[in-house]
Amino acid sequence: MSIGVGEAAGGVGAQGVPAGEWEREPHPSDSLRTFGAVVQALREHAGLSRTELGARVQYSKHTVESVELGRRMPDDVFVERAEEALGNTGALRKAACHLTRGEAGLAAWFRRWARLEREAVSLCTYECRLVPGLLQSEAYARAVFEGTIPLRTDEELEVQLAARMERQAIMRERPTVPFSFIVEEHVFRRRFGDQEAMRELFEHVLRCSAPRNVTLQVVPLEAGLHTCLDGPVQVLETPEGRRLGYSEGQESGRLIADRKEVSVLYQRYDTLRSQALGPKESRDLLERLRGEL
Repeated sequence: MSIGVGEAAGGVGAQGVPAGEWEREPHPSDSLRTFGAVVQALREHAGLSRTELGARVQYSKHTVESVELGRRMPDDVFVERAEEALGNTGALRKAACHLTRGEAGLAAWFRRWARLEREAVSLCTYECRLVPGLLQSEAYARAVFEGTIPLRTDEELEVQLAARMERQAIMRERPTVPFSFIVEEHVFRRRFGDQEAMRELFEHVLRCSAPRNVTLQVVPLEAGLHTCLDGPVQVLETPEGRRLGYSEGQESGRLIADRKEVSVLYQRYDTLRSQALGPKESRDLLERLRGEL
């Protein structure tokens, strides 16, 4: 098992302070927080303080606190010693196998879905607010990030932009995975930047949607009311054949695993496919919009 950064694998002093203390995680992941909560629950069940557990595992109480709060990635030594000190239930060893670092530039509520995207055997996306992240040009993504509140520093914005562009690599690297997009026409008509930036967006979307495994359909303005008016949604299938959904709102995201709920989302998406323009007609529309600039 290789789960940690390894700096604390050796050089532990008598007071439990590792030589080469781990770096604090700049972006704590959900799995780190969950692992930390398990450590804390087992410690409290055993009636130990953080100082007492630190003495038993030969790490400082500050390290124990950081692990419990999801601020530090525990190394193999910490996991094994904590497991032994807290009853040898096997819970920590098993939980440690699922530890992942937080991804810089991705919202905390989106990270789990982003990881599922990378392994999915199919991905369907409906958007009514903005161009889907996997299809955004760099200038469009930058404009989106620059317009968010609270404001980002220049450094934070660049990290987010890099993460967005890196995420798009899954479409290039997985040519046999079907990617389906349904986007409202008004999304492409919303202006940003100058004419050149708009033209670049259309060219980028057309280029990204050109491969045979990518399908883009536009819901025309005259389509009227339809089945997905509850908001944007994504659905995917895992390599194990499990179907999952994801919806996002203001400062939050929801992973949907209930089979009945996901089934409804797929039905809505499939129905909207029949109401949207076909792939060729959709490309023709984007090319026409590009020509009108």
